[in-house]
Amino acid sequence: MTAAARHTPVMLAEVVDALAPREGRLYVDATFGAGGYTAAILDAAACRVVGIDRDADACHRAEALVERYGGRLTLVHGCFGDLRALAAERGIGAVDGIAFDLGVSSMQLDEAGRGFSFRFDGPLDMRMDPSRGLSAADAVNRLPQDELADLIHQLGDERFARRIAAAIVRAREAEPIRRTVRLAEIIRSVLPRAADGIDPATRTFQALRISVNDELGELERGLAAAEALLVPGGRLVVVAFHSLEDRTVKTFLRRRSGGEPHLSRHLPVASAAPAAPSFRLITRRPLQPSAREVAANPRARSARLRAAERTAAPPLDATDQKRRAA
Repeated sequence: MTAAARHTPVMLAEVVDALAPREGRLYVDATFGAGGYTAAILDAAACRVVGIDRDADACHRAEALVERYGGRLTLVHGCFGDLRALAAERGIGAVDGIAFDLGVSSMQLDEAGRGFSFRFDGPLDMRMDPSRGLSAADAVNRLPQDELADLIHQLGDERFARRIAAAIVRAREAEPIRRTVRLAEIIRSVLPRAADGIDPATRTFQALRISVNDELGELERGLAAAEALLVPGGRLVVVAFHSLEDRTVKTFLRRRSGGEPHLSRHLPVASAAPAAPSFRLITRRPLQPSAREVAANPRARSARLRAAERTAAPPLDATDQKRRAA
């Protein structure tokens, strides 16, 4: 089975509709994965796409897609938080649309060797780019108990975080925790199974993955890069699956669209005129997948889509810098 067949793009029609691809324009699929969004964008119009993925395996799997679309598809191995630098390296100073599909892909979840899921026994890794940074095993075996509890609580919204952290520390004193199944067993030993059937290990695994990959930091950097790269009229489309991700996107777009006053901490309140909005909201409220899509693809159930259109105003951070220099 091919990677594309194993991965179903979430809210595909809604993403393409919000992005509104046009002939001759340039778009970025910032989370390429199996290329589902990219293929739909390229099929919708005679445009070009730059696909970015921090997982080298995703780029290697896409050779057939590159061949199918010829010179209209360019693949880049890198983090979307580095989007501005990656674009500059290729002589790209502006783009007409950017799509983000956040979180972990189905291929990564289903590959035991990547260590993202407790459904399979594998090394406790969870890095989207295995060549960079510390693994989940490093975090589990090295972090002090209080720091581990805070991580699980803040990034996993786990109310039993301190109980879980204490159990992990007790277990690692006997021997290091290196496997996904072992960590899941430790968590389950101190937590009852929830009435809704969700595995007790779910939130802790989620928290570790977000931390190991600095997913919220990447998102903040990626959104700022999108603001800098999009042409006036260009579209930003983000599909989030986690409340922290969606909150980050919501806050960014609300602030950039004039829905939230922004005052520089370096200026008196009276002298800080509001900056011109750099985005116009397309979705006032997030779009959600249809009941039919959720029934066909349960992983879509938590998806939230937000979209906005770039105005001609300068990026908000650039406006702040000019104010400070004045």
